[in-house]
Amino acid sequence: MKNKLTELEEKLGVKFKNQTLLKKALIHRSYLNEAKEKSLQSNERLEFLGDAVLELWTTQELFNRFPQLPEGVLTNIRAALVCTESLARAAQKLGLGQYLYLSRGEDKSGGRQNPSLLADTFEAVTGAIYLDQGWPQVQQFLDRHLLKKLIELGRSGDIKDAKTKLQEIIQAERRITPHYRILREEGPDHAKIFTAAVYFHDQQIALGQGQSKRAAEEAAAQKALTLIKNKI
Repeated sequence: MKNKLTELEEKLGVKFKNQTLLKKALIHRSYLNEAKEKSLQSNERLEFLGDAVLELWTTQELFNRFPQLPEGVLTNIRAALVCTESLARAAQKLGLGQYLYLSRGEDKSGGRQNPSLLADTFEAVTGAIYLDQGWPQVQQFLDRHLLKKLIELGRSGDIKDAKTKLQEIIQAERRITPHYRILREEGPDHAKIFTAAVYFHDQQIALGQGQSKRAAEEAAAQKALTLIKNKI
């Protein structure tokens, strides 16, 4: 696996002082149940750190590059950049999925293409780079892999998620606020799928699925927006 880690370092553009940190960033918790090395740890702590590093980098770049944008707009753009879908795309471009340590079951169920798992791994790798290299190097890494998207989002103006857009439209047209219910939770703890419904009063408008409650609600809101747009 050492050669694989060296290969990944080349893709990342980072030569680790402590390659063990990079390995840890790739260990999904499902792998621990099958690993012979009982001292291994999952990437969840590095993911926690990387999430904070990403938020600081994104906030700093938006603040400095778009002085004309108000706080609310900056918040929306930041959320769009660091959402699961966006980070999963960045992870896919780096090919992170092929380097993951997964259980056999997680691997067979498509874990290497799982957007939530890939986004978490991107955060963990970010955390590992920060610990190993410090702020200047993690800035360079994020500049290479996220800055272009950040600038595109900043230039496009206000970015609102589907739930916010739907709420604004329905409040303006009907003077009511959409509400959501989680209808189902399926799958194992590490790969749950949630099904959410969005309602106007007691009328169910659309369903959505996602790997978190928030993602499921967002998917339901997006489908409702499509229905409204098509006047169905």
